[in-house]
Amino acid sequence: MTIPVARRLVAAGTAIAAGGCTLAVANRLSVRQLGVLGPPVIEPVTVCIPARDEAGRLPGLIADLRRQHGIARLRVLIMDDGSRDGTHAAAVAAAGDDERFTVIAGESEPRPGWTGKSAACARLAEIAGADAGSSPAGVLIFLDADVRIGAGAIAAAVGELRRTGAGLVSPWPRQRAGSTAEALVQPLLCWSWASTLPVRAAGRSLRPSTAVSCGQFLVFDAAAYRAAGGHAAVAAQITEDLALARVLRRAGHRTVLVAAGRIANTRMYRGATELDTGYTRWLWSAYGSPAGSAAVGAAAALAYWAPPAAALLGRGRTRRIGLLGYACAVAGRLAARSLESGGVLERADLLAALAHPVAVAAYLRLSFRSHRLHRAGALTWKGRPVATHTH
Repeated sequence: MTIPVARRLVAAGTAIAAGGCTLAVANRLSVRQLGVLGPPVIEPVTVCIPARDEAGRLPGLIADLRRQHGIARLRVLIMDDGSRDGTHAAAVAAAGDDERFTVIAGESEPRPGWTGKSAACARLAEIAGADAGSSPAGVLIFLDADVRIGAGAIAAAVGELRRTGAGLVSPWPRQRAGSTAEALVQPLLCWSWASTLPVRAAGRSLRPSTAVSCGQFLVFDAAAYRAAGGHAAVAAQITEDLALARVLRRAGHRTVLVAAGRIANTRMYRGATELDTGYTRWLWSAYGSPAGSAAVGAAAALAYWAPPAAALLGRGRTRRIGLLGYACAVAGRLAARSLESGGVLERADLLAALAHPVAVAAYLRLSFRSHRLHRAGALTWKGRPVATHTH
C-alpha cells in the first residue's frame, strides 16, 4: 500500500473517530442526568420483574424496592420465569411480609413464537392490568433482576416520565464491571449510541430509527404501553427493549433516554464466559443483516484500528493524523463513560479507554461468533434456545 493511500485511510478513520468523539461530548453535556430526588408520586406505580435463575441477585433489588420513598401506591410483581436455582424461594424470603410484593410462578417454557423474557413481561403486564381494573392509568415499570437502585430512583423515574410527557422513559444504569473482559466490552453499550446519535434531538422525534432504550429499566405510561400492544407486539424480538421503543413511536408516543448512573447500576454479566454467551445471543440482530453488521464492523475497524496502527508504525504526517484519531477515540469513550456514570470516572475506565482498539476487536469477534451460531441454530440463553428471527 502506498503512503498516500495509507494516509487517506488513516485520515478517513480519524475523521470518523473525531465525529464520534464530538457527538459523545455533546451528549455528555446535553443528556439529562436522572437525579437522586424526585417529586412525590401519588398515581399507581407497578414494578414488574421477570426473573430466571436470579436467586443470587434478585434479593438485592427487592431490598432496594422495599426502601423506596416518594411512591404512595407502589406494587411490585415478580415472576419466577421457570428458574432452576431457587429464585422463587429467594424472592419470597426477600419480600417477607411486605404486602406490596407478589411473587408469581411462571410457566416452565414460553409460548411458541415468544422469547422467554417477553412472555414473562407480557404476563406481568396482564396481571398489573387486571389489578388496575377498568382504569388503564398509572405507570408500568420493568426492571431486570440484576439492577440495583437508590431509594428515590422509582419516584425520580416516574417524575421524568411525567415531566417529558413521553410514552416511555428509559433510564440508562451504570454498567459495572468485575473483570477485564467486562471492563473492555460493557462500556461499548453506552458508547455505541453516545458516539453516533444526538440523543436529546432524537428524544423529540417519532422516527423509530433514532430510538434508544435499555431493557434493564423501562418506565411506561401504562395507557400508552397497552395501546401500543405491549410486549405482545414484540413477542419474538430478541432485543425487545429497542423493539418496544420503536412500536411506541409508530403509535405516536415519544420515547426518551436519560442517564441514570447516579441512582441505578447493574453488573449485567459476570466474567468472560457469561459475557460471551450474553452478547452472542443477540448481536446477530443488531444491524438487520450480516451485510449490515459487516458494514458497521468495517467502519469500526477503519476508525479505531487504522489510526492507532498509524500512531505506532507510521511516520511524519501519517503518524500525527493517527495520534489524533486515537486521542479522539479515547476521549469519546471517556465522555460516553462519564455520561453513563453520572460524571464519575475510575482508573479502570481510563485503562479501558486506552485499550479501546482491543475492545473493538472483542466486539467484532462477538459479532462474528453471534452470526455464526445464529446460522447454525445453536444460540441459547439460560438453558433455552434463542429465537432465530427478528420479525
